[in-house]
Amino acid sequence: MPGAGAPRGQGQPPAGMGALVQPWVLLFTYLLTTLELTCLFMQFSTIPYLSRMLGLDSVTFGYLQTTFGVLQLLGGPLFGRFADQRGARAAFTICFLAASALYLLLAASCSPALPGVALLFASRLPAALMHTMPTAQMVIADLSTPEERPTALSRLGLCFGVGTILGSLLGGTLSTAYGIQCPAIIALLLNLLGAILSFTCIPISTKRARVHGQADPPGKPKASVFDLKAIAHLLLQPGVLPVFLIKVISGFPSGLFTVMFSIICMEFFGLEPAQAGYLLSFFGLLLMVIQGLVIGQLNRHFSEGALLQASVLVFCMVGLAMASMSSVLHFCLLMPGFIFSLCTLNVVTDSILTKAVSASDTGAMLGLCASVQPLTRTVGPTLGGLLYRSFGVPVFGHVQFAVNFLVLLVLWRQPLPQKRNRVQ
Repeated sequence: MPGAGAPRGQGQPPAGMGALVQPWVLLFTYLLTTLELTCLFMQFSTIPYLSRMLGLDSVTFGYLQTTFGVLQLLGGPLFGRFADQRGARAAFTICFLAASALYLLLAASCSPALPGVALLFASRLPAALMHTMPTAQMVIADLSTPEERPTALSRLGLCFGVGTILGSLLGGTLSTAYGIQCPAIIALLLNLLGAILSFTCIPISTKRARVHGQADPPGKPKASVFDLKAIAHLLLQPGVLPVFLIKVISGFPSGLFTVMFSIICMEFFGLEPAQAGYLLSFFGLLLMVIQGLVIGQLNRHFSEGALLQASVLVFCMVGLAMASMSSVLHFCLLMPGFIFSLCTLNVVTDSILTKAVSASDTGAMLGLCASVQPLTRTVGPTLGGLLYRSFGVPVFGHVQFAVNFLVLLVLWRQPLPQKRNRVQ
């Protein structure tokens, strides 16, 4: 793809960061990501029950989800530029401090003496600054060579899987044993610990040596974090917009299904909260194996263009099967293909897009990529709910097949260059 090649010197450690320090930075990055995701899934597993306890109906709960999605959608690209300009340490620290504020407000909303509904909605506000995953992706992109990048990014799947499993289990167990306020308090303490680790163990910047020779010309004013034109300009660079559109369009149907998943578990599958937690744990285990292990091995033997086509093709097959799904067992049989497509699409497109922009813009580009999921959360509850109430669960399979079939036709007519990213 034009412009997909990485700049010269990309992947070198930043100035002042020795070869022995770099692995520790990556290790702490994976650790902090796992910590944040564990707390996030603890919240996801308790928010529906807290909302019910506070008397919220399904429409108001949809507004709550949409608020979270809109704030992350607006904050993602801007926070990515902030991470590019201020460095990984500041970005990680602010992420964990914002998350601490969210869980503090969430814990306060559980108190009968306080206005619970108002505090619950107020707890969504710090979401605009909670972007640990794209920050971690930026650090990995900064510290890995172009050939190693898809494999390094795919290891975040292990973090996501561990966070899904631990968060879902801890959220349900702690709320059952000690009350619905307990998971929020534990998440608050863990995020304060994450802020301390970020400030003490993450370097100020991971970019310095990589952007050598790419600095702005002398006398040129430094772009602002809020320079929306600079963010939009990234999408106009060669090879960026087609891949970004594929990421958005191909992943949108699966995003709709994911947004409605909790409702589908309760109404279509008839699962109890504990059973739904077990299903999420199975989801996390599959994600760990596929994104953490399988995709890295496939990347050694196939080009990114081939992997992208494979992910879209499997999405089509899963969509056809999902249209005739009738039980939770059928869904469990579909989940490996569903997770493979979802993980491959995200890892490959993120890798291609970070190679297509300069080293100094990887954070902003990953911030744009991270805004795709909040976009689905913003329109998903309304659109997904309308489709579900009108046509039932099979409609998600039909939409997934139709959309990805069109994407597959586009990829076959204009395939990506079959360049192998083999580690020499």
